[in-house]
Amino acid sequence: MTRNKLLLIGVAVAAVIAMAASYSTRSEIPVRTEKAERAPIVSSISTNGKMEPANNFQARTVGPALVSDVLVKEGDHVRAGQLLIRLDEAEAQSQLAHARAQERAAEADMAATRKGGTQEELLTNQSNTAKATTELDAAQRNYEALKKLQTTGSASAGEVEEAQNRVTRAQADLRLLQQKTTGRYSSIEIARSQAQVTDARAAVAAAEDIVRHANVVSPNAGIVYSVPVKKGTFVNSGDLLVQVADLKNMQVHAFVDEPEIGKLKVGEQVTLTWDAIPGRTWTGQVSHVPTTVVPRGTRSVGEVVCNVDNADLKLLPNINVNVNVIIAKQESALTVSREAVVLDGSKHYVYVVEDGHLKKTEVETSLASPTRIEITKGLRDNQAVALGSLNSQPLADGAAVRVEQQ
Repeated sequence: MTRNKLLLIGVAVAAVIAMAASYSTRSEIPVRTEKAERAPIVSSISTNGKMEPANNFQARTVGPALVSDVLVKEGDHVRAGQLLIRLDEAEAQSQLAHARAQERAAEADMAATRKGGTQEELLTNQSNTAKATTELDAAQRNYEALKKLQTTGSASAGEVEEAQNRVTRAQADLRLLQQKTTGRYSSIEIARSQAQVTDARAAVAAAEDIVRHANVVSPNAGIVYSVPVKKGTFVNSGDLLVQVADLKNMQVHAFVDEPEIGKLKVGEQVTLTWDAIPGRTWTGQVSHVPTTVVPRGTRSVGEVVCNVDNADLKLLPNINVNVNVIIAKQESALTVSREAVVLDGSKHYVYVVEDGHLKKTEVETSLASPTRIEITKGLRDNQAVALGSLNSQPLADGAAVRVEQQ
């Protein structure tokens, strides 16, 4: 009987111990952990951009024309001064001749306006003015003579009055002729004449520009990468004819969100990837930082320009690329996964795992990459930190934990 009691007591004690162990296990939070480790970390701004040649030449028509000859094709290497496309300039030459004729006519009209008339009108007016002057002199002499005769009774008052009227009429005629010489045209008429000359000269300049651009010549050596026209094509004003560039030196134009603009500096390193060539990375540098912010959809962005080395010519104009601007780099930083860092108000914390329990520890952070964050204070090398629970239980200071994933 005593032996049976001892056996029952032993079973009961074992059951209690098992239940306690089971309860303890259930109360522990299963967690994933990692150790703080030293590693390089790069902080960057990620966006997308569009590739363009750094030194691009594109020719557009300055007026309607017919393409008479296309001398290059896409992919051709051309030298500076090489003829690329020839346009039919017959119509342009005709327009130029017409514009020059109108210019000469307008200049002649303006000259006549400023002088008071044409050469023939001026000569006629001079002759009439001389006659009027002679007539006034004769009338004046006759009037003076009759006034003397009137004092002796040899001329009547009526004759003297008539002579005086003749002088007045002669004076009026002479003033009219003189006004035709000096003030025939008003200031408004002169301004209108000047405007006609200005318009005519602008028409000549436009026609000369069309003639000058009839032969499209490359100003620099490069590669022809776009020829959207063919021989015999009719093109309108502003149509693209050809594009030439040194494709070894490219630029990417990318848009950066307003809060990130202050981190950009000229000379910062840039890495590029293109989805069409997976695994390949190109490098470059920031050459221009944004000078203004503009709306782009729902974003406020600034445009950043980066020079990119394209020695193997793999990057093509007008493609869309992924851009990473490296704003800071640390070769040996103490880092943890971003998910290990908890933001509480304005402070950052991690949960350090010590002796099977969590210890909420305040830390100071610095650089951050898409997956890692640098810890500058509050954590030592190789300390274990919790990344999260495996059963959705929230982490808490002092909580018992069971490490199941490292």
